[in-house]
Amino acid sequence: MAWIREILPENAEDELAEVYGKVAEPTNGTVDNILRVHGLHPKLLADHFELYITAMKGSSPLSRAQREMIAVVVSALNECHY
Repeated sequence: MAWIREILPENAEDELAEVYGKVAEPTNGTVDNILRVHGLHPKLLADHFELYITAMKGSSPLSRAQREMIAVVVSALNECHY
C-alpha cells in the first residue's frame, strides 16, 4: 500500500483550509481520507471533489440509486471499504 503524507484539517492553512471547508462532511466536519490524500495539491483536491459531485449528482440517464449501486460494486471488486 502506498503512503502519502496527509495534512490534517486542523493543520491546513490558506487555500487548503478553504478547500477542506468545502469538502468536509456537513454533519461532523470531517474530511474523508480519500480526499485528504490530495491535500498536498489543493487544486487537485477541489477538482477530484467536483468530479465526484458531477458523477454522483449531475444530470445522467442513471438514477442516483443506480450510481450508488455501481460505486458499491466497484468498491467491493477493488476491496475498498469506501
